[in-house]
This record gives sequence, C-alpha cells and structure tokens, in this order.
Amino acid sequence: MSDQNTTNEADAAGQPAIAQLRVLTQYVKDVSFENPNAPQSLGPTDEQPGISVRVDVGVQRMSDTDYEVALKLGAEAKTKDRTMFLVELDYAGLFRLTNIPEENLEAVLVVECPRQIFPFARRIIADLTRDGGYPPLMIDPIDFVSLYQQRRQQMAQEPAGAGQPN
Repeated sequence: MSDQNTTNEADAAGQPAIAQLRVLTQYVKDVSFENPNAPQSLGPTDEQPGISVRVDVGVQRMSDTDYEVALKLGAEAKTKDRTMFLVELDYAGLFRLTNIPEENLEAVLVVECPRQIFPFARRIIADLTRDGGYPPLMIDPIDFVSLYQQRRQQMAQEPAGAGQPN
C-alpha cells in the first residue's frame, strides 16, 4: 500500500511516472493435438523424426491500457513416410500497460509480453505431446527480439502498396 502512495506522490510532484506491465490473466484460446497414425507411430523407429516449429504473435487492443497478446505455437513431427503428431496452441495473456512511451509500445507488446507467457505455453505443448504418447516436446526458448527485428526488416523491404490490387 505504501509503495502505491509513494508512486502517486512522486507523480503529483512532477516526477516521471513509472512504466508498468501487469499480467491481468492468461488463458488457452485454442488448442489442438492430432495423432493421425497412432498406435503405429508410437513404437520404436529407426529414424529421428523431423520436428518443425512455428511461432506467431498477435496483438489486440482491448482498452486504453489493456491489450490481449496471443502467442500462436505450432509443431509437427514427421518421419519420411508419415506424420507422427501435429500440435497447435493459441495461448493469450491480457496485459495492462501504463506509462509506456508510445515509441516503445510495439516492442513491449510483441517482445516482452510474449516472453512473459511463453513458459506457460511451452509447458502445455510438452504436456500435450507427452499425453499423446511421445516424449515431451520442450520447445527451445524463443528470441522474440530477433523475431521482432526480422519482421520490421521485412516490412521495410516490402514495396509500398505490396499486395494491393492494381
């Protein structure tokens, strides 16, 4: 309680407001696990399966300070002749951002917010694959900063009006 009063007094005294990121809640929006070749795919195999992982981040503004940030993870395991499993997860958090400078808002939403909820999404993927009869898939930590920078570079390289009908 005293921390809150100290912050309010500092604001009233003309000090810069403290930037805050709060996780209000987090939840599964959508989840899917497919095990199309079970039980044959569950036995020992001579080859290591190839596993591909997809990551995407979506942001939706809910109010002046609240944002839903959805982390979309997908993973598919295949051997040369068949799919072993396919898992997709849309895991979201509702975040309250206060006193974040406008020029930093996008980076906070697509880097820091997904970083906060990733460990929970990772655990869900691991549990789903384990419960599907496979070793738990432990997705490596994701460098959200690099993903953000790559996306910005791609957008900068796209010609103006790309994708617009002629």
